[in-house]
Parts: sequence; structure tokens; C-alpha cells
Amino acid sequence: QVQLVESGGGLVQPGGSLRLSCVASGSLRSIYDMGWYRQAPGKERELLAHITSGGITNYADSVKGRFTISRDNAKNTVYLQMNSLKPEDTAVYYCNADIRAVRGGRSTNYWGQGTQVTVSS
Repeated sequence: QVQLVESGGGLVQPGGSLRLSCVASGSLRSIYDMGWYRQAPGKERELLAHITSGGITNYADSVKGRFTISRDNAKNTVYLQMNSLKPEDTAVYYCNADIRAVRGGRSTNYWGQGTQVTVSS
């Protein structure tokens, strides 16, 4: 079975930084596109950043210039470096990926369990 597990969330002051990690594990053959989302209370889930298997990235306007998505294919890991954090960044952050299992003929979309990020003084 394939799983995505996020880590690195926590409480940080405005202007601070956090680095989130998401590790894929299990009997997987390959990982395709990966992305980071967030969801604040009472709001819809928002796409923040996207990265292809070749490293091409895209960002939402709300985080452009502050957040950086990257991946280490050898470690089956995607990262989200978050700098200059603002109170409005407070949300549960989720990792998402399209993954092909070892015995699978097609890719399947997976979500991590989420990690809480709170930006407050």
C-alpha cells in the first residue's frame, strides 16, 4: 500500500519560516506530479504550489515569492519551504501526489493526512 505522510508543521511567529516535508512510502513504482494545498477553517482547499516530475513549478499568487516547492525523487519526498509567514497562512497543509503502484497499470491520486501550520504572535 502507498501512503503520503506530512511533517514539519507547528506554531511560528509572523515573519518566521517553516519547512514542510511529505514522504511517499509503500510499494510504488513512480511518482508523477506533486502539490501542496492548504485549508483554513470555513474555507475551501486551496492549491498553493505544484511541481512536475521534471521539476517545473507553479505557485498561487498568495504565496509567490515566499514559498518554494521542491522534490527529491531519490527520497520520494516533496518539500515546501515557507518564508515570511503571515497570520493568513494559518491552515492545515496537505500534500498531494499522483503515484503508480508497483503492480498498478494506472496512477492513483493520494492525499496526506495534513499538518497544522499556525502563524501567530
